Amino acid sequence: MVIKVFVATSSGSIAIRKKQQEVVGFLEANKIDFKELDIAGDEDNRKWMRENVPGEKKPQNGIPLPPQIFNEEQYCGDFDSFFSAKEENIIYSFLGLAPPPGSKVTKSSEEASSLPNGDVGSEGQSATEAAEKAEESGENEAQKEEKEDSGNLAESSEKNMEEVTEEGAEGEAEEEEAEKEEEAGEEDS
Repeated sequence: MVIKVFVATSSGSIAIRKKQQEVVGFLEANKIDFKELDIAGDEDNRKWMRENVPGEKKPQNGIPLPPQIFNEEQYCGDFDSFFSAKEENIIYSFLGLAPPPGSKVTKSSEEASSLPNGDVGSEGQSATEAAEKAEESGENEAQKEEKEDSGNLAESSEKNMEEVTEEGAEGEAEEEEAEKEEEAGEEDS
C-alpha cells in the first residue's frame, strides 16, 4: 500500500504550499511511506487526481486543490480531513494503514478503514473512547502524584517548621546571652 500525496510544486498560493509542506513533513517525520505526485508538471497526475476525488469532496468550481491524499486508488481526503485526523490521533485509520508496532493506537477488528468519501467510519468513536480512557488514567495518575506531592510537601513543611523552631530557639538564646552581656557590661561601667 502506497500513500499518494498530490501536490503542486509550482503553486503560487502560499496557503497551498504550507498545507502541502505540513502533510509531507508529517508523513516524513512519522516514517510513513508515501509518493509525492506533482500535478503542476504532469498532466496525467492532475487528470487522475481530479477524476478520483469524490464529487461531494470537490469544491463548487469542481476542481480539487492540492494536497489530496490517496491510499493506492482509495481516496483518503484533503488537507482539512488530514488535519482533523491528525488532531484526533486517528491518522493511521485515516490513511487506511495499520498503526506501527508498539504504538499506543491499536486497531480493533470492528474498525472500518476510511470510507471512499474521506469520512472516517466507526474507528473515530473507538479512538475517541480510547483517548478519553487514556486521559482519565492520566488524570488519575496526576491526582496520585498530586497527593504524593502534597504528602511530601506536608512532611517537608513539618521538617522546615522544626528547623525554624530550633533556629528560632537558638537565635533567641543567643539574643538573651547578648542582652545579658550588655547588661553586665553596663553594670561594670
